Amino acid sequence: MAFRHGVYTREIPTALVAPVQTEAGLPVVVGTAPLHLAGDADALKNVNEPKLIYSYSEAVSYFGMSDDWSNYTLCEFIYSQFALFGVAPCVLINVLDPSRHNVKINEKEFGITDGSVNLGSNALKSTVEAFYLNDDDEKIAYELEKDYTLTYGEDEILWLDVVDDGALVGKTSVFVSYTRLAPELITADDIIGGVDASTGRSKGLELINSVFPKFRLTPGIIAAPKWSERPGVAAVMAAKCVDINGVFQAISVVDIPSGDNGVKIYTDVPEWKNQNNYVDKNQVACWPLIELDGKIFHISTQLIGLMNSIDAANGDIPFNSPSNHNLQMNACVNGLGYEINLGLDQANYLNGQGIVTALNFQGGWRAWGNRTAIYPANTDPKDNFIPIRRMFNWIRNEFTLTFWQKVDAPMTVRLIRTIVNSFNIRLNGLQAIEAILGGEIVFNSSENPSTALMDGKLTFHIRFTPPSPAEQIEGVFEYEPEYLNALFTAIK
Repeated sequence: MAFRHGVYTREIPTALVAPVQTEAGLPVVVGTAPLHLAGDADALKNVNEPKLIYSYSEAVSYFGMSDDWSNYTLCEFIYSQFALFGVAPCVLINVLDPSRHNVKINEKEFGITDGSVNLGSNALKSTVEAFYLNDDDEKIAYELEKDYTLTYGEDEILWLDVVDDGALVGKTSVFVSYTRLAPELITADDIIGGVDASTGRSKGLELINSVFPKFRLTPGIIAAPKWSERPGVAAVMAAKCVDINGVFQAISVVDIPSGDNGVKIYTDVPEWKNQNNYVDKNQVACWPLIELDGKIFHISTQLIGLMNSIDAANGDIPFNSPSNHNLQMNACVNGLGYEINLGLDQANYLNGQGIVTALNFQGGWRAWGNRTAIYPANTDPKDNFIPIRRMFNWIRNEFTLTFWQKVDAPMTVRLIRTIVNSFNIRLNGLQAIEAILGGEIVFNSSENPSTALMDGKLTFHIRFTPPSPAEQIEGVFEYEPEYLNALFTAIK
């Protein structure tokens, strides 16, 4: 060491590490969007590209908005999340590709009525060509803006309007070629996605692995409105909840189909659930559909907004169950539009089979059910209670992010104490606000043999107990004859 003469200072790393906060229930939603109705000039490129969204206007700018939720499933989620529950952020992934999912309309003659031509819904404005045929059947094009304009109306129809003094004035018909967006061509394979062998680009649900590298936010809830009714899609969603980017955990919220192609009677729902393998610990299964002022929602869509709003009210800590909290609805319906009115005993029957439903018993329409889809086959509380499962996912994700900065540091006593002391403080803080009932982190010699330590491997044991939902509150009432003596006391 060099000779030193004077006063010197130095710094050492802080012995406690502040925890990195994670977005407890960040929704990652895969579906289809009406890109042709979006405000963004480059919206047609928003295909298999995760977008982090913080507001309704931002969502509409990127993806457009339509009342046709059957074809444009992201619109259902956008409306629910921002208009009804007012929670943010979320990550939206559109798989509807205008370059693939389209139908070409060639040289179709349209009549002109009151200076306008109805080109129908889903027409892509950028592909429209208006023309007439001369005597030699040659196409002579009309000019956009000079002879006609193109505008999407409030009815989502693309209108061709004749410009005053343009070449179309006085014409009774016009030939038009254009391309129509065809959401009906989307299949479950588009939602599931995968990796393009030729480009290496991920698509569909495979893009969940892109969320953290791109936005530095951990996925908390995976959804695919309408498409999660497909067992193949639901299975992939459940698989994607585990070890996202190799380290993160999430849950998926799915729906059991109702109506014409699904389950019509509540007693048949558990059989469908089991036969189609909706039985994962990271899966929340819902049935049937719900309605608000004529708009039909999947319960999964609103349940995500409900969980997010409850998390926000609890400091972004997911220890509170969404059950017995209000949904934004005025009826339960099936896929055929008929109302389904479940009584308490019927709703409890579904709950007992690991199915979340909606109940109008006291205080309006509320989500009803605390159990994940793995119940009743698995009775481990960390696996079958929704809030406890979410707390385990959330604390695991937080542990990973908090101590990632310590990876590859020298394996010293100070390092071990830093991790133990830091996370014990975090667990004590969660206990103080009753997000957990208690917890501790320890470094046991039995779990860290010399061979593991020599190989650079440390194992910490974390125990904690989130509170279970008070699913059943019972009062035991008894007639007490002893109190009859009060009759005699009163006349003395």
